Amino acid sequence: MEDPTLEQVEAPEGGCDPVGSPHWSRLLAGPVAPCREEPTAEQVTLWLKKIYGNEPIPQYEVNARTVDILHDLAEFNEARDRDVSLLIEYMKQKEAEYEAEANYLAGLLTESLDLSESSLSKEGIRYLNVLVDTAMTLEMKDTSLASCFCAIDDLTSELYAAESENREIKLESSKIKEKLTAVLMLEKKLAADLKKTEVFLEIENAKADSRSKNLEFLKNKSEDFKNRIKAAEDQLAAMALDQSLTHESLVSLSEKLAEQQEEIVVLKKKLEFYLDLPPNLSLAQVKIEEVKRELNTLEEELSKEVSSLTFEM
Repeated sequence: MEDPTLEQVEAPEGGCDPVGSPHWSRLLAGPVAPCREEPTAEQVTLWLKKIYGNEPIPQYEVNARTVDILHDLAEFNEARDRDVSLLIEYMKQKEAEYEAEANYLAGLLTESLDLSESSLSKEGIRYLNVLVDTAMTLEMKDTSLASCFCAIDDLTSELYAAESENREIKLESSKIKEKLTAVLMLEKKLAADLKKTEVFLEIENAKADSRSKNLEFLKNKSEDFKNRIKAAEDQLAAMALDQSLTHESLVSLSEKLAEQQEEIVVLKKKLEFYLDLPPNLSLAQVKIEEVKRELNTLEEELSKEVSSLTFEM
């Protein structure tokens, strides 16, 4: 069981702080609860003389508040002195118990093994100290071989448990490292993608700005052209211009001209078959008869050729 201890506070001989110390300043600055008995200046003076002895007592203002504070401080120091005295007595008692236990063990060692600390050599004392240190380190009940084996077995079990836990921690650490590596790679990839996206956005923003400027320019230009066209139309209207010469009329005429040109092309293709005929009707009929005779001649020759091929087969 742990020994009771008191808080160590530096103090001069007699167990009290001097009046001019910081402890006094703190006590004199704060409020103090009233005591059960009405303190007197004579009691405080006697206590200060007991504390300082032959040394002169520091000057202080004598009033009810300072007397109360000094009286409370005196009671506190006396209580602390009593606690210290009790602690000293307890330590002396424990010292006597330990000394008696040591004497008993030394006597037991002398009676059972006829050994004493004075009869042991330096090497024997060293071995004995090693045995004691080993027993304390292994937390053995005694120095018997069975206790030693039990302690070693417990330590071995703890070692195996620690190694198993260490392996689990290493395995977990390896998994965490793998996950961390994957996360870092993903972060690196995301950073690269983010950089590419930022560059792409900058380019697109620049293009959008350029397009916006071009659109604004085209809008302004279109508005300018509209104004000019409107002014020109007003001017032409004032000059009584023929409506057939307007842009719409010209466009309509151009479309009609294109349609007529297409019709002319179709008619030219139809007339190509009649270009070889003479312009006179009688001559054309003669020409047609000649062509018919040539066609009949060719048919007869074709028939003969077909007949000759039939006979040969």
